[in-house]
Amino acid sequence: MLFDLRGRRRRAVQATYLMLAVLMGGGLVLFGIGGEVSGGLLDAIGGGSSSSSSGDSGLEKRIERQEERLKASPGNEAALAELVRLNYQNASSQIPAGTSKVPEDGRDDLRKAGAYWERYVKAKDGDPDPGLARIALFIYNEDGLNQPAKAKDAVRVLAADANDTQTYLLLVRYATAAADTRTAQLAAQKAIDLAPKNQRKQVEKVAKQLQTPAPQQQ
Repeated sequence: MLFDLRGRRRRAVQATYLMLAVLMGGGLVLFGIGGEVSGGLLDAIGGGSSSSSSGDSGLEKRIERQEERLKASPGNEAALAELVRLNYQNASSQIPAGTSKVPEDGRDDLRKAGAYWERYVKAKDGDPDPGLARIALFIYNEDGLNQPAKAKDAVRVLAADANDTQTYLLLVRYATAAADTRTAQLAAQKAIDLAPKNQRKQVEKVAKQLQTPAPQQQ
């Protein structure tokens, strides 16, 4: 889950998110805030734990074909993008039922997906496809490789594309986790500015809560 909070603060933030999700038409839930990631965008990009062994075999063959394409053309953007998707799908297919966290057995596939994502971003001169950035977010979030700085970079792409309050709040959350105070502050102000006037105080409250670093686990 995106929340790593304790006690009263956890309940307060969750309640505020629930209210804001209703106000915003549930947009936050698309990113797994206030709900399981596997019930949101994860399903839309082929994640989940329902793959069969025969499906896994077919997936491996597809990965091999794309790797051959990449050997012939190392800068092939389409092959790089497909390898991000396929390796992430391979990792997410190993998620146990009832959870959204990629198990240790799937981490190597996540690392491969992340490496291909970084190559893809370079091939695209820093202008990646937002749809692929969504997958990158799941690669690097807490249920994946838990690399908040890289998750933040993926959300930055999403925020620039969506240009809405929900996504800028998500950027606040990951910028804070990455200790990027400046980006968190700018994203918070953008989220407030984009909100309807009658919702700005509520958005400001959420943004402030998100800028408070989560306590370290003991």
